[in-house]
Amino acid sequence: MIPKETFPFFKKLTKNNNRDWFNAHKPEFKAIEAKVKLAYNTLGEMMTAHDQIEKIKIFRIYRDVRFSKNKLPYKTHFGGSFTRKKPELRGGYYLHIQPNNESFIATGFWEPNKEDLFRIRKEFEMDDSEMRDILNDKKFSATWGGFVGDELKTAPKGFNKEHPAIDLIRRKQFIFIKSYTDKDVLEDGFLENVNEAFITIRPFFDYMSDVLTTNLNGESLL
Repeated sequence: MIPKETFPFFKKLTKNNNRDWFNAHKPEFKAIEAKVKLAYNTLGEMMTAHDQIEKIKIFRIYRDVRFSKNKLPYKTHFGGSFTRKKPELRGGYYLHIQPNNESFIATGFWEPNKEDLFRIRKEFEMDDSEMRDILNDKKFSATWGGFVGDELKTAPKGFNKEHPAIDLIRRKQFIFIKSYTDKDVLEDGFLENVNEAFITIRPFFDYMSDVLTTNLNGESLL
């Protein structure tokens, strides 16, 4: 479970985001962090039953302020990623824990490189039916809704702006997000709920992994 102390601590940190206050309350934070890390690792163990998780990374609370206008030294949330086994499995998972009902999970492709983005777009140009079937599946759409993230206003270079799949082709990111309230996060079954949502994303990951490990003729690139 996510410890109930998590949200009150971050709310206090939001009002006292400075090194003196944090250092005075560091033992409290470390105790909470240890429990949260256990929760992330427990979720990772659940996920290994249905996916190959190569790495779990729980991000540090310290902000990198070197190139940011925001000079507050500490994050007021926990974040952690779950990386799938590369190169054959693509896509990633993320769990974000933040007070005031701002917790969420996210999956998909945040910043596909130039080559992968072109390959995905060419697949949609050739045949978007399988992707449509995934997005229109009742359980999938009830869990995740539709894509979020950046997209072009028009067709990318070399693609027809009148193509029937242009809504997919012009996407720059392929992300799904599911939000949670503070009450949701603190419930006993929260990690199981997150795991079930991650199971639901699997048809999308299987499809994208197949696309990104083959050429347009369906021949393996591995």
